[in-house]
Amino acid sequence: MAAFRQATGSQIFFSASSLNKENRIASLMPNSQKTCFDTIKVSLSISEPASSPSITIHGGSVKKSNEAALILIRHGESMWNEKNLFTGCVDVPLTRKGVEEAVEAGKRISNIPVDMIYTSALIRAQMTAMLAMTEHRRKKVPIILHNETEQAREWSQVLSEDTKKLCIPVITAWQLNERMYGELQGLNKQETADRYGNERVHEWRRSYSVPPPGGESLEMCAERAVAYFVEEIEPRLVSGKNVMIAAHGNSLRSIIMYLDKLTSQEVISLELSTGIPMLYIFKEGEFIRRGSPVGPTEAGVYAYTKRLAQYREKLDGMFQS
Repeated sequence: MAAFRQATGSQIFFSASSLNKENRIASLMPNSQKTCFDTIKVSLSISEPASSPSITIHGGSVKKSNEAALILIRHGESMWNEKNLFTGCVDVPLTRKGVEEAVEAGKRISNIPVDMIYTSALIRAQMTAMLAMTEHRRKKVPIILHNETEQAREWSQVLSEDTKKLCIPVITAWQLNERMYGELQGLNKQETADRYGNERVHEWRRSYSVPPPGGESLEMCAERAVAYFVEEIEPRLVSGKNVMIAAHGNSLRSIIMYLDKLTSQEVISLELSTGIPMLYIFKEGEFIRRGSPVGPTEAGVYAYTKRLAQYREKLDGMFQS
């Protein structure tokens, strides 16, 4: 796929200057949906900026930065991962191993700045994010923002300015959910292959555009996940916020497809292990993949950029005994 990203400066919502991103999203859509998307695209380009969740935990004006960290983590092992069942959008918690993986992921990112957290609406991703942050050296408390209703926003707000400084906002979004496996959800993967044949089940699981019965294809998952990333998360990176996303294999593969400019054939061979963080640096409108951060005792990870090295030095100064 052609390169599509340009530096956006202070522009954080859809406009005429960001049509390249919209064209990128459209390239991930089935042909039957592109006409509808084009109509929406034109509407967005001439309308008022789209509203986003209200972030009240961090006060003050937004400062632009030429660099920001983006951390992607696939949730730790879930109880249905352990049982080899198709999970999809069923809300299943972590196993003991999954909890340990989330904690280990937290150790790996413990010296990387995190200003905002995005997770799916599913508990296994939310548990992973919360557990990972217990290992972060800043010891800030992740707080889930509730924007479902006006009352939810009012009741869940933090009123103490001092306490706000000790918190990290967490935004949950169904668009980051795992792809929906339809009639396969809850079925044993091996038994399903025995029933329908290995070739057909492999096509349902690993093809880009063929969905399982009653479910989503990777292409359909990418449509919602990438659109959400471009509209809600990338603007935060542009403004200098360091972001962590805890989500799922297919929603994260979709986002990585966008970040790395992968083709539909390249993305189907991409595998993500549970509980292993991936680090990207957003700089001058481009995403630079750094791979998985090594353990916090290995200094090499902090040499990725001067800014990350300076952040760790600051932490060392804050927590020297």
